[in-house]
Amino acid sequence: MDVRISPSRVRGTARAPPSKSYTHRAVLAAGYGDGATVRNPLFSADTAATARAVEAYGGETSRVDGDFEVVGFGGTPETPADVIDCANSGTTMRLTAAAGGLVEGLSVLTGDASLRSRPQGPLLDALGQLGIRADSTRANGQAPLVVGGGTAGGSVSIPGDVSSQYVTGLLMAGAATEDGIEIELTTELKSAPYVDITLEVLEAFGVEASVGGGDDAEVRASGAEQLAVSGGQTYAPAGGGYDVPGDFSSMSYLLAAGALAAEDELVVEGAHPSAQGDSAIVEVLDSMGAAIEWDRNAGEIVVGRSDLEGIEVGVADTPDLLPTIAALGAAAAGTTRITDCAHVRLKETDRVAAMATELGRMGIETEESADELVVHGGELQGATVRGHEDHRIVMSLAVAGLVADGETTIEGAEDVDVSFPGFFDALSEIGVGLVEA
Repeated sequence: MDVRISPSRVRGTARAPPSKSYTHRAVLAAGYGDGATVRNPLFSADTAATARAVEAYGGETSRVDGDFEVVGFGGTPETPADVIDCANSGTTMRLTAAAGGLVEGLSVLTGDASLRSRPQGPLLDALGQLGIRADSTRANGQAPLVVGGGTAGGSVSIPGDVSSQYVTGLLMAGAATEDGIEIELTTELKSAPYVDITLEVLEAFGVEASVGGGDDAEVRASGAEQLAVSGGQTYAPAGGGYDVPGDFSSMSYLLAAGALAAEDELVVEGAHPSAQGDSAIVEVLDSMGAAIEWDRNAGEIVVGRSDLEGIEVGVADTPDLLPTIAALGAAAAGTTRITDCAHVRLKETDRVAAMATELGRMGIETEESADELVVHGGELQGATVRGHEDHRIVMSLAVAGLVADGETTIEGAEDVDVSFPGFFDALSEIGVGLVEA
């Protein structure tokens, strides 16, 4: 599907979708237990993949009145009867590959071409340290993966600068083992707030985990050297249910739209505080000069169109914000320098290169190095751009199109279904002129 975006002003009220990160973890946590109701989840292609994995391991999931009703596999996943298709979801593969390591037989996990190109080697190595069979069928550290054989738990060493999802998968599986799992990080942990999300969900489901060496009062996992979870624990949320908060990664596009194109102001609902590192988008916009106010108690952010200035910002802990910040930088005065972004090249696509390429098509000069993207703000020009089969690239380019001179056509726009299925409906409702073709 292609979408044509016309230069537009936005107004009114928009609501962020539920968090994809929390939904993945909550559905799998319910699967590890006897079951639970996951309330206000994100229904998307990615979270559907995690639900399918829970079913493959012997659980059941159903959509009831806007909730996920999950019947769990009680900490003992069954050997799947078929290959688990994780589609485009790296989170699904990494979290549920660790679960697959607990089965008596073998689990086979695969996905689409993009997912089959992403690195899984460090996770396979860590599972192997636990005595689990963990192989890449092509012996290149990429899917398809074969895991299984079970483990009593133990100690592993793993790098922290490739994907925090490896840590999440091991922690969640570790609680279901006999002895638990201790994780030693051999490099600095990137995306630490995502591990905090995991710790928050584990706690809500009654599972205790610990962090050693953390050096940040607000982000528990920041600076962590070790993490551990004891075995023999039971996943059981208080009251039998879990409420998913709003998603700040998806909210970033709505807030960016308001900062670039609000006629008066845009109100974004569903912005309740949580462990999500991507709430940093509020601080980023404020630093760029946006008129933005966050009522944390009400869960509302009000943002108005402002003359933005380029800034320097690191995304070590907030990799999903890079495309949004790049789009903002393209429309801002001066230079925006995005640092600490080498790991952002390992997502659904190389997001650093993809944003540089597509903003270049829109007349914006960029520079990139292994760990940095520099965006020189200027006059955006309408153009035909590619989504690179990446939902975050598509949504960021749509935001840039709001203030481009002329119409912007985004090819492959259907990929927003991965995390924000109603994205273009939400834009239309706040006044964006667009046509789907």
